[in-house]
Amino acid sequence: MIKFTPILLAVAYAIVMYRFSVWRTARELNDRSSELADPRLKSLTDRLAAALDLPRIRVHIYEIDPVNGLAAPDGRIFITRGFYRKFQSGEVSAEELISVIAHELGHVALGHSRRRMIDFSGQNALRTALAMVLSRFVPGLGAWIAGALTSLLAARLSRGDEYEADAYASALLIKAGIGTGPQKSLFTKLEHLTQSRAGSAPAWLMSHPKTQERIAAIESNEAKWQ
Repeated sequence: MIKFTPILLAVAYAIVMYRFSVWRTARELNDRSSELADPRLKSLTDRLAAALDLPRIRVHIYEIDPVNGLAAPDGRIFITRGFYRKFQSGEVSAEELISVIAHELGHVALGHSRRRMIDFSGQNALRTALAMVLSRFVPGLGAWIAGALTSLLAARLSRGDEYEADAYASALLIKAGIGTGPQKSLFTKLEHLTQSRAGSAPAWLMSHPKTQERIAAIESNEAKWQ
């Protein structure tokens, strides 16, 4: 029984962390967001809604500065205040911002949002179990090795989700008559905006695929669909 203790503790930890993460995320988003009301964007979200046979698509503004979009586990779509400011200043077009919303809708439709929360909890549990086991063999390094391995796993899973959400967004944008042009042009802009953070790190160490790889995947999908 003792040899299974790290695994049992990890499972219990994963369950607790999952419930806590869901609660904390919902509370943070509820406290720091409001529904977006912008007529320039609504006409485009209405086109997405029509393509999906939905009455409307609600988008919320998350009051933080970093440029980002996100899909909550409960299915809500968020654009950060920092991203919205880029649109207001003209650095990002309405169609480009809509491509982000389409991408986040993909995460919701494909089940990524809820699964990511489960994965996050599971990865924390795996990190804990590995650290406990490895520390017996390599004291002082076990926790570091466990962290590195689980980080690589998380990045690989995340990149797969991004490609799938990109493909969903491309199909939706084409169906809505917007096309993939804004989706591809935004990737280039985002690469510039996040250059200092991403640097030249290898793609397999990044949670998002490299810009040119994402654009190439979109164009490959377009060629197949045509």
